[in-house]
Amino acid sequence: MTTDATALFLQSDEVADLAEPAEYVDVVREGYRQRGDGAPATPRTTLFADEPAGMLTGYLAILPDTGAMGGYTYAAGFSGRDAHFTLPIFDADSGDPLAVLDGASMNPHKTGAAGAVGVDALARRDASDLAVIGSGAQARGQVRATATVRDFDRIEVYSPTASNRESFAAEMNDALDPTVAAVASPAAAIEGADVVITATNASEPVFDGDLLEPGTHVTAMGQYHPEKNELDATTIERATYVPDLRERVTQDAGSFINALDAGVVDEDHVHAELGDIVAGNAPGRQSPEEITVFDSGGTAIETVAAGHLLYERAKAEGRGEEIDFAPASKALTGR
Repeated sequence: MTTDATALFLQSDEVADLAEPAEYVDVVREGYRQRGDGAPATPRTTLFADEPAGMLTGYLAILPDTGAMGGYTYAAGFSGRDAHFTLPIFDADSGDPLAVLDGASMNPHKTGAAGAVGVDALARRDASDLAVIGSGAQARGQVRATATVRDFDRIEVYSPTASNRESFAAEMNDALDPTVAAVASPAAAIEGADVVITATNASEPVFDGDLLEPGTHVTAMGQYHPEKNELDATTIERATYVPDLRERVTQDAGSFINALDAGVVDEDHVHAELGDIVAGNAPGRQSPEEITVFDSGGTAIETVAAGHLLYERAKAEGRGEEIDFAPASKALTGR
């Protein structure tokens, strides 16, 4: 018999300290393994408004082995000129609601974990030099998570504002073992790099793909708009290209779409989804000289995996507020 259900409402600050970067990486890797074995997930849907300018975005996934399903919905811009993230999580067996999270604080951690899973699947095992272009919250999440999957000796950061890159380098030097240095140009960051991460809001390419050395891995995560591309056509052409979801490649993967429009690749240039590689259903890196790209536009795979982890931790620690949900069989009466 269907009965009233309860879910745990978790504020952003209640989940902010519940997991370390490596723990996010572990559950997100497992989420992509499930995707590679057939778990359903949809690319983002975004609705744009002009007056006031803003966007409403959502995406979904079911992770049957995790036992959770749900998705992100967030509004950004509009007259408030800010963003708000919500994450409902349901039990993947019963369909009952488990939790509703204010998803802001977890965002850089779950996105960083997806980037780290891409690095782990595609970068050389001996990668020791990391370049990051960008110095905001997402760059922090990427670097912290990626540092758990490779033993880097050195990290170079570039962003256009000198004070931002310098403060980022100082913060990361305190937090991580590798030496972190601010550099004056993208070319300086990329020189000698084994892994390059782009975490920007740039509409145009942030480095010259001809500068990539053989064997480099690139994770691009800053853009998911068909007319914006952090990576140039040369980078896409030179690389083994792996997206988070194949379905989004011609929808909002601007770097790939730009290369497609330039005529340097076709749709067969997509090697495999990240989940296919994590699950062992497609090869990852196949030679030390190969250039690889992971295009991370954001999916509910990492969102649900991370959100479920935080829900379980919060429940064990007695955090959050129980809220009631009436089942449709009881409340959907039309009366």
